[in-house]
Amino acid sequence: MPIRYDITHTTTYRYHEPVRFGEHRVMFRPRDSHDLRVLATDLRVSPDAAVRMIQDPHSNSIALVQPLAPADELCIVCRFTIEHAHTNNLELPLAPSAELYPFSYSTAERFDLECYLRPHHDDPQGTLTAWARQFLRTDGPTRTRDLLVQMNQHIREHFRYAARDEEGTQPPLQTLALGSGTCRDFALLMMEAGRRLGVATRFVSGYLYDPALDLPPDPAPTAAADPGAAAEGAAPDAGAPVPVETGSPAPPAPAPADAPVPTLGAGATHAWMQAYLPGAGWVPFDPTNNLLGGTQLIRVGVARDPDQAAPVAGSWYGEPQAYAGMAVEVRVSRVG
Repeated sequence: MPIRYDITHTTTYRYHEPVRFGEHRVMFRPRDSHDLRVLATDLRVSPDAAVRMIQDPHSNSIALVQPLAPADELCIVCRFTIEHAHTNNLELPLAPSAELYPFSYSTAERFDLECYLRPHHDDPQGTLTAWARQFLRTDGPTRTRDLLVQMNQHIREHFRYAARDEEGTQPPLQTLALGSGTCRDFALLMMEAGRRLGVATRFVSGYLYDPALDLPPDPAPTAAADPGAAAEGAAPDAGAPVPVETGSPAPPAPAPADAPVPTLGAGATHAWMQAYLPGAGWVPFDPTNNLLGGTQLIRVGVARDPDQAAPVAGSWYGEPQAYAGMAVEVRVSRVG
């Protein structure tokens, strides 16, 4: 049976004095498909703003928001009610020609998948390629899906999740060297590793439902979230882009022994990847949590590169020291 969720995504930029705002690009709305249906939407902006809805080259829903007056705070609040049907990529059969690795896409598929097959990051010493090839079996045939499932699980078990303040997504070679990263870093690592093996992959930005957050709240005070958890960026220069919200929340606090196991990435926007497998189509892999679909991953946008899928991006104009900070809160609640 489909599961219904209420989602509230709030992004607030604060300034020490009123500033003027340029256009902001907002990617919040969940992406409709056969397994996800948007039932209700609401977008509120303060100060008042002109809003236009468009689709980008990947058919993501984008709100172009132009605040109409100077202010010392810009608040963007999006609310959605969605219905999510269970989808697990392990249940989707592959085409017989793609069951074993290596496989080949058809000519028509390669034409459409070209930008998802081409690596976007250099690997001059072949380090990333060698890392990806460790998941190929040496004692017999390698099943295509098993290869990706093992890579997904390996990242979850051998890499450390670490929030950071720096803007953007770190290159895959840096993630390998550090052995740590955010959800966006892990998604990009697996994407580029898959591309080095000839598998078409793309980046997914969205929300993550954490059953542990449906528990009654703890009455004891809790520490405030690290601002860098939701926005990987420092205060910008005046007239420069505002910090790009990229979603790298701090790891959750330990839960009671009888509580559901918490996931990493809830509380802000989350990121994972999809691979295109003939016969099954685009199937999800979340290396941060070793998820393979289900109903916890809620798609918002897809892109060939993480830079194309920032939840909020825009600009402001004023004195450089006017910028005071940014806060992001995402609440995903199961309602049926």
